[in-house]
Amino acid sequence: MEHITLLIGIVIVTALVFDFTNGFHDTANAMATTISTGALRPKAAVAMSAGLNLVGAFLSVEVAKTISGGIIDESAGIRPEVIFAGLVGAIVWNLLTWLAGLPSSSSHALFGGLIGATLVSVGTGGVHGEAVVMKVLIPAVAAPFVAGLAAMAATRLTYRLARGRAEADTAKGYRAGQIASAALVSLAHGTNDAQKTMGVITLALITGGVIAPHSDPPMWVIASAGLAIALGTYLGGWRIIRTMGKGITDIQPPQGFAAQTGAAATILASSHLGFALSTTQVCSGSVMGSGLGRKGGVVRWSTAGRMVAAWGLTLPAAGLVSAGAAFLADQGTWGVAAVAVLALAVCGGIWAASRRKPVDHTNVNEGPAAEPAGVVTTALQTVSPPPAGPVAAAVRAVDTPSASDALTASDAVAAAARPAPATAP
Repeated sequence: MEHITLLIGIVIVTALVFDFTNGFHDTANAMATTISTGALRPKAAVAMSAGLNLVGAFLSVEVAKTISGGIIDESAGIRPEVIFAGLVGAIVWNLLTWLAGLPSSSSHALFGGLIGATLVSVGTGGVHGEAVVMKVLIPAVAAPFVAGLAAMAATRLTYRLARGRAEADTAKGYRAGQIASAALVSLAHGTNDAQKTMGVITLALITGGVIAPHSDPPMWVIASAGLAIALGTYLGGWRIIRTMGKGITDIQPPQGFAAQTGAAATILASSHLGFALSTTQVCSGSVMGSGLGRKGGVVRWSTAGRMVAAWGLTLPAAGLVSAGAAFLADQGTWGVAAVAVLALAVCGGIWAASRRKPVDHTNVNEGPAAEPAGVVTTALQTVSPPPAGPVAAAVRAVDTPSASDALTASDAVAAAARPAPATAP
């Protein structure tokens, strides 16, 4: 076996940078609903998520095998320059969508980058089309719907079980449930997403002749990938946390618990099967499903539409950027250097733009203005059970024409909490 060359070292560092961006890009998957409902303070939430991401990285290597030996053909003449170009495209797209506050898929950015760079440098023979369809595209389409339907059903069941109970009686239980389910999502995220970087580094080591083909990721690769994604998670992708927690729908604790539990089950099952699933799409679908599952809940379809558009653009957009990077990298040492300089310039520009309107743990819960319910939301709400406790009174007050003219939702909640006035004999 050969020693690690300078180029392979650059690829490894770039892969860990991608893993870092994956961490802060996807923090919202586990912690957005927990933070938005106040179950955990923002800093405590991201600290817990970071630790569990690190633990999750050591639980499995099935997804890593899917990337290092499934989607890309190791024997097709893939060189470290190709992997470097693929990572550049994934990082640039991750940062662009983070700047926009859109929870797009880091996984699909990585897949698109690797596929685009491979097609330019090697041709179609370097990509296993069947694996792309079966283990990437089909799960990408199915997972948000499955998770959304599960979360919607779980939300309806949760409210039905709590019907007639005061909100104060159930708040403590829902808070504990949210924390537990958020921990499970964080563990699942580390199990699934950290492995993607492990797979890329393993692929670079195989193409450079450092380890044998079809090898499992070495322990140092597993540990470094886990640490990188944990560090990114701890820093917190506050822009995307705001979108997931407040931008899609206004989440109540029962909804947060239902959404996170359904998402965690879906992610863990996919990791066991070796599906390189997008945790972002699963968790976003769960949040939308929980919004549809609560009577009176409103899904902000304008935000959801932008998010879904970003999902569709992620793989081809990252692929195009990586294809251009691969074309330059194929020119030799100067081409690799040019790609590195351009990538640093673009990333620096994105960071500078983000400083104009910073979002951090102090203002992450400042959500957008309310959006009126659309036709789809209204139709689904008619068959949803009403929420229990003071929230139900607020919903009834808003839904009644005479009350909605005089009371806001918060006024209705306050009115419901006051004792009824005594009537004259």
